[in-house]
Amino acid sequence: MAQTMDFYAVMGVPSTASQDEIKKAYRKLAKRFHPDANANDLKAAERFKEISEANNVLGDAGKRKQYDEMRRLGAFSGFGGAGSPRGGYSSRTAGAQPGAGNPNFQDFDIGGLGGLGDLFGSIFGGARGGARPSGPQRGQNVETQLEIPFRTAARGAKVPIDLEVTEECSTCHGNGGAVGATIRVCPECSGRGVVSFGQGGFAVNRPCPLCLGRGQVPSQRCPTCNGAGDVRTRKKVLISVPPGIDTGSKIRLKGQGGKGSSNGPPGDLLITFSVKADKFFQREGLDVVAPLPLNIAQATLGSKVKVTSLDGKQVLVRIPPGTASGKRFKVRGQGIEKGTLRGDLIVEVRIEAPDKLSEEQERIMKEFAAAGDMKY
Repeated sequence: MAQTMDFYAVMGVPSTASQDEIKKAYRKLAKRFHPDANANDLKAAERFKEISEANNVLGDAGKRKQYDEMRRLGAFSGFGGAGSPRGGYSSRTAGAQPGAGNPNFQDFDIGGLGGLGDLFGSIFGGARGGARPSGPQRGQNVETQLEIPFRTAARGAKVPIDLEVTEECSTCHGNGGAVGATIRVCPECSGRGVVSFGQGGFAVNRPCPLCLGRGQVPSQRCPTCNGAGDVRTRKKVLISVPPGIDTGSKIRLKGQGGKGSSNGPPGDLLITFSVKADKFFQREGLDVVAPLPLNIAQATLGSKVKVTSLDGKQVLVRIPPGTASGKRFKVRGQGIEKGTLRGDLIVEVRIEAPDKLSEEQERIMKEFAAAGDMKY
């Protein structure tokens, strides 16, 4: 991969960098090499294009995951551009078509991942080469993990969550231009929205890093999104956690994802739950296990003890004489409710010996122990 563009090298970050570290690196490099700050500097313009291309992939968690997998399998090996030390794109090959000398990547398959064309398309922006589609577009699906307390998961509740989503910039409405800016055909891709990169007979299309796949560039970039056409924003959503949710459970909330562009419908919100352990209760299916500490006298003589249920109610449990530690008693219908089913409350006895005894208590215990020795 000596001549392959390595997006991590372009951004100057390790492959283990967090999304925040990648974002910071992009901002720093974009400010340094932006064309507005480097007039008539072709090298800076080329560097800015590479940085934008790298950020387009690494800045998106989904695209980055696919890129890392292809990078691990060596799918980018041998695709360095002949005229670029990093193996960059070349608009001169933008018209290359699959044929005898240009194999179609849809015919290749690696590691069970499906066609390379599909993967390159999904990473670089679409099966037709990466140009941004026109017309109403559905919003981004948002996937998130939500950690909730045990009792919230068991009983259900409404929980607010904060999400970070990508949405169309409200200032430029997705065209990347400042208010009043003129829009012209992109000189890099001649309005196609895509350029090709490759080596020898191989060529792969991906979005033009100058116009970001739109095929047009504004005379002045939008100050809100810096010409990207979309922005990362936070939104708060109140979700209803169904009773009986467990770690790994998933729900889909229609229309609660990212806002659509050009009056397109919003995406969905997909939530995977993680349930915190409880200090008191443990879960066994739909049953809830509650520990019941007893002293030796209570266990030996028997007693009636109140136990707090999952609903916060006090439940009276009768302990028969001679109960051993670990013995379980079932209180029906006091467990987790899920649909038409409801588990039980399982009370588990735990006999606790006192740390210290008074002289009188010690005398009685010795007499008890001696009586036991005589009996056996």
